[in-house]
Amino acid sequence: MIRRATVKDAQDIFNILQQYAVKGILLPRSLNSIYENIRDFFVYEQDGKIVGIGSLHIFWEDLAEIKSLAVLEEYQHHGIGKKIVEECIKDAKALGIKRVFALTYVPEFFQKLGFKIVDKSEFPQKVWTECIHCVNS
Repeated sequence: MIRRATVKDAQDIFNILQQYAVKGILLPRSLNSIYENIRDFFVYEQDGKIVGIGSLHIFWEDLAEIKSLAVLEEYQHHGIGKKIVEECIKDAKALGIKRVFALTYVPEFFQKLGFKIVDKSEFPQKVWTECIHCVNS
């Protein structure tokens, strides 16, 4: 089941993100950053356990980013990540946002969901402020 994250979920969100940050798959986020942005997050629960997370961060009136998308390894390949992305897109549409993007080390996943690879020059400079640690492609 997908739902909006609550403050009580922050530590679980942090723990899941850390598993991927230490492997260099996701950018690290501090627990403080998660609390500050908790309203951006969705969680996917199965049997009372958070097994997947993702967030929708609004940049401008027509632009949002899907961030911090992660599913615990043992729950991958069951469509959970796809469902979280779809929920983020649904939320963006409800807010009137027409463009959604993702900065990712796994572009193939997003391409399967209809995303296209575009040049970074198409985005405002503000998008890159959090991407100081991103690998240049």
